[in-house]
Amino acid sequence: MSNNNKTVVVTGSGSGIGRACAVEFAKSGYNVVVADINLDGALETANQINDLKGIALAVEIDVSDPKSVQLLVEKTIGEFKQVDALVNNAAIQINKTVADMSFDEWNLQMTVNVGGIFLCSKLFLPYLKNSKGSIVNMSSVNGFFVEPMCAGYCATKAAIIGLTKAMAIDHGHEGIRVNCICPGYIDAGLAEGYFQTKPDPAQARIDAGKLHALWRIGTPDEVAKVAVFLASDDASFMTGASVVVDGGLGSGLPPK
Repeated sequence: MSNNNKTVVVTGSGSGIGRACAVEFAKSGYNVVVADINLDGALETANQINDLKGIALAVEIDVSDPKSVQLLVEKTIGEFKQVDALVNNAAIQINKTVADMSFDEWNLQMTVNVGGIFLCSKLFLPYLKNSKGSIVNMSSVNGFFVEPMCAGYCATKAAIIGLTKAMAIDHGHEGIRVNCICPGYIDAGLAEGYFQTKPDPAQARIDAGKLHALWRIGTPDEVAKVAVFLASDDASFMTGASVVVDGGLGSGLPPK
């Protein structure tokens, strides 16, 4: 495992895509701050990184709470002295229409999915400015097109694409690059939650795979590798981009 002496913070990294990102960054030599509202999940990810001879710090965090995010910043700087990359991955998905959704459910998705990116980015920006660092936001193909029963989630993912572009313009002159990833169906928690709302979840997974040109849904590792690339010097002239990682979603055959 290489050691590039850089530090990355990955929110929502106690499972799924976030965990894969944390592990992939560790493989690339980063010190990793594993931040998640589920501390047990964060510790599992950190232990996985430690087993790979990497360095990880697990932190319990609620990205919707300014005090919690400030504590994350303090623990990160206290442990590693700097931040070179921030992956804003934490999100929730409530599978309801606008008519069925409560005010609290709507506000919760907005506060976590969009507000979490705002808070984490705002409070880490001074350190990213010092390191000429990179921010990677996790959006979704649902930022471009929508599916039934996820109005709030789709709204937040579209907002993340716009926020990414705005942050890229505002902070590019400071040497900070900001990009986002738009995954298709990925074999991880949020997609599984969506499948479970269907009458036949197993069939729903099969049908979803057939919507992709590659005739399968993706893996968290396939998204994680893109996150590491976007944060690396290999992507030094990329900012404000929305990188679609969807296996050709919409290019496959309709389910039968």
